[in-house]
Amino acid sequence: MNQPLQKKSQSSVRGLFVRYTAQNILGMLGISAYVLADTFFISRAEGTAGITALNLVLPIYSLIFAIGAMLGVGSATRFAIHRARGEQEADSYLGNALVTALVVGIPFILIGLWVPDQVVAFLGGNGEIVAVGTSYTRIFLLFAPAFMWNYICNAFVRNDGNPSLAMAATLCSSLFNIVMDYVLMFPLDMGMAGAALATAISPIVGILICCVHLLSPKRGFRIHWNRLSVKRVLLACQLGVSAFVGEIASGVTTVVFNFLILRLAGNVGVAAYGVVANIAIVSTAIFSGISQGTQPLFSEFYGKNDQAVVRQLRNLAMGTAFVVAVCVLGLAVCLAEPAVSVFNSAGDLQMTAYGVTGMRLYFIGYLFAGFNVVGTGYLSATEVAGWAFVASILRGFVAIVASAFVMSWLFGMTGIWLAFTVAEGVTFAVIAVAIKQHR
Repeated sequence: MNQPLQKKSQSSVRGLFVRYTAQNILGMLGISAYVLADTFFISRAEGTAGITALNLVLPIYSLIFAIGAMLGVGSATRFAIHRARGEQEADSYLGNALVTALVVGIPFILIGLWVPDQVVAFLGGNGEIVAVGTSYTRIFLLFAPAFMWNYICNAFVRNDGNPSLAMAATLCSSLFNIVMDYVLMFPLDMGMAGAALATAISPIVGILICCVHLLSPKRGFRIHWNRLSVKRVLLACQLGVSAFVGEIASGVTTVVFNFLILRLAGNVGVAAYGVVANIAIVSTAIFSGISQGTQPLFSEFYGKNDQAVVRQLRNLAMGTAFVVAVCVLGLAVCLAEPAVSVFNSAGDLQMTAYGVTGMRLYFIGYLFAGFNVVGTGYLSATEVAGWAFVASILRGFVAIVASAFVMSWLFGMTGIWLAFTVAEGVTFAVIAVAIKQHR
């Protein structure tokens, strides 16, 4: 059995940390790059209506991706812990996760076939936005299982000691998406449908690259295709809930913010928020890269009961997250206006004003968010599932929804932009207590 992490000495922990996190950050940045590319090309092809439609349906995409993250990260974490302990149970998790993703993906396919227009309308779209966004929604819903499979395969490749291939799969998938975005939307004049088709096919590229490792005789496990085990699904989800919330948080935030902003500032406000949120995805990707990059290391050394190395990795991850957060906020303050203008092809002055103010206020929250993303990942990877669940639900749902309603009622659009910071600050306090109790 291939067990590359177990062959490393404790003296090389810093090198392991750099190797795993750097490559995973690059992979996550690749994902965020194609989201930005989607936004950019759609802004050029469809204008403000296109960005509004994209922003309204992105929460559904976030839900699909979050389920894939929960199954992938949770199952791969269980796999790593069982393998470190020398238990055959490790071989059962990949096949179980892939079958579960297919079953869970079927309702999304049916919704995409029958009622994609009603989904856009339910999320706040008027007649114009429904017309623009229906084809995009239908296509990406039909490919829901592929998005989940891609995340699962990538997580297992990374946890089986091949982060380089996992990074390559993500980057190639994202590059394919960006290139095909342009080809399908402009030379082939397919508009929003072209953007959706490029996004939908890209995970298949990632899966095929991951199969180079997953089908190799050098992989560190066997793939068991047993009957679907609900018990293994639940055990995996228990450790994958922080990854789920890390992905779904942006979707929940987007839904709540969209409804509040539609009331306060109309479609122009939603378009501005869409720009800010999509730029913010780049920052979130870096923190997710740190968290998911260290997850295999946490699980490996935790499974070996090497608490000294686990603490060293935790301190490295937290310190890196703080430095990145400071840099991200500085860039947001300095580059807000040119960043927003890239996505404002019509030169709408109101959209620019909303977007610049929003970006500078919203990004303050990353001073807390980096710690929160890394902290919940650490708690899950070391089987502190109760605290991880509480922190994840607080961050992804309770705190952000409550903050959005209260802050918007008190301060209007300014409150909307600051709600993210308030929610992350509350979550920060909870995670700090959890980590202190489990040192």
